[in-house]
Amino acid sequence: MSGDRSSGSSPRRPFQGKPADQVRRGPRDVKPVRPQRAPLPPRTANTAGPRVTSRTVALEALRRVDDGAYVNLVLPKLLTASGLDSRDKALATELTYGTVRRRRAVDWLVNRHADRDLDIEVRRILHLGTYQLAFARIPAHAAVSEMVDLAPGKARGFCNAVLRRVAEDVAAGPIPWPDMATALSYPDWIVDRLTADLGAEVAEDTLVHLDEAPVVNERADGYNQDLASQWVAAHVGAQRGERVLDVCAAPGGKSTYLGKSGATIIAADVRPHRVELIAQNVRKLVLIGAVIPVLADGLQPPFAPGSFDRVLLDAPCSGLGVLHRRPDARWRITADDIDDLVLLQRKLIEASIPLVRPGGVFIFSACTLTLAESLDHDEWLARDHPELEATTPPGDPWEPLGRGARLLPQTAGTDGMVVFSYRVG
Repeated sequence: MSGDRSSGSSPRRPFQGKPADQVRRGPRDVKPVRPQRAPLPPRTANTAGPRVTSRTVALEALRRVDDGAYVNLVLPKLLTASGLDSRDKALATELTYGTVRRRRAVDWLVNRHADRDLDIEVRRILHLGTYQLAFARIPAHAAVSEMVDLAPGKARGFCNAVLRRVAEDVAAGPIPWPDMATALSYPDWIVDRLTADLGAEVAEDTLVHLDEAPVVNERADGYNQDLASQWVAAHVGAQRGERVLDVCAAPGGKSTYLGKSGATIIAADVRPHRVELIAQNVRKLVLIGAVIPVLADGLQPPFAPGSFDRVLLDAPCSGLGVLHRRPDARWRITADDIDDLVLLQRKLIEASIPLVRPGGVFIFSACTLTLAESLDHDEWLARDHPELEATTPPGDPWEPLGRGARLLPQTAGTDGMVVFSYRVG
């Protein structure tokens, strides 16, 4: 494994401040998971207690994320229980995802005016209010008054003062961000890593795009799946009558796409609850028999050598290509995690290749943009597996990467993705 493409990060140039509505951002330390709170009660005429609003739902979601919950799992449950109409649900979603995504930036703005150590509840209020002022462009009077009303009694005056000063910062013009990592709200290591792997200009464009809300794409069968994943599944090239293995298939998006080809798809995963997710999607999309969910460990696959015409390994990865879709991931993953993931990916590749029959095809994909999780694997396979012949990679809007291809998220408004495919000799 060759590791990083450069011996060190290039000096980071000062970040020239952009208007707040042109800059993307987001949290601090994530605490261990605590027992989940009961969902917020629906808002009805007979419900006692505080009124449920977009902001109270967002605040509760942020509280649970701070406790260790995943925003994409906790927010839908809160929205379902809230009784809010579709417009208010959309606002709650924007406030929650945006505040998580921009946590580093809003924290920096808050700290400019906070002259004391902040209780976590107070900081959460200030984060949510600052996001509204700096990025959602909600009028200051509405953002400030609503958030002050939600603050603990003794902290209301303080929250009012801080948020009003933030509003003045925003109104004054471009914010003087200290550096690009703060302005775009990423950990330093992500900015450094992508700058080293993509080059400074492309990395910045990529990070800006990943601060945007993702586009929702619905397949003809009603399944929501990003175009990048659909293109990877199409590149597998499954044919009627073939046997195809999807090694790490959950929740089943690529497997169910392949299931329309007429091939028999074995959709495997090592975790029982994830296999059940595959099964649910198979039933929903009426693909029983075409897609067969299987509990199987990709490191020790229970399949005979050469028993598949095609094997797809959509590998566990850092997920740096889907940070717009999973905003809290940027605060959970570390640089050391990538090293561990590279080792896992290599073991999964070694275990998957023997399952392909001679003349069959092995496909590796991952929703990442790092060279260690993509090009380095291709170079290793070229050295250590001469029996593998690279097949033609997908074309535009993909760009060549070694013997495979990479899709930058800003190129087509999709997830970031890499894919490599090889014919087994």
